[in-house]
Amino acid sequence: MIPEAEIKARRVLPAEEAPPVERELVVDIAKKGLVIAPAIVLIALVARGGAGAASAGFAVAVVILNLGLSGAALSWAARTSLNLLMVAALGGFLVRMGVLVGVISLIRHDSWVDLPTLAFTLLLTQLGLLFWESKYVSATLGHPGLKPRKEL
Repeated sequence: MIPEAEIKARRVLPAEEAPPVERELVVDIAKKGLVIAPAIVLIALVARGGAGAASAGFAVAVVILNLGLSGAALSWAARTSLNLLMVAALGGFLVRMGVLVGVISLIRHDSWVDLPTLAFTLLLTQLGLLFWESKYVSATLGHPGLKPRKEL
């Protein structure tokens, strides 16, 4: 049986002791995105030409920026309060998706945009990077920010 004082001590930890998990995950995802970006752009170039390559490059950049903004918002909110974390998670997603729709609406008629390639690359890259990262986080706990603490 764990003493009551130890239970209370475990519940109340200063925010400074928590590792910056969100930032570490975003950096890891961004590195993976930058590694696969040339292959995605090359495939789009071969399949859809110059406009396809430009659209694919733009889509990969948008996905990495979107995930970066998400990580920054969640990291800030987690340090502030748990209620704000929930608001940032849902509200931030809705705001970022609204901005994404706005950006696509603004550029969709530009000559360098191939809309099917842009849409396909946005979806594939977003889901692909998240699944790729979740495989490592959930299966191995190999990410340094997610290693369990040692019991005292």
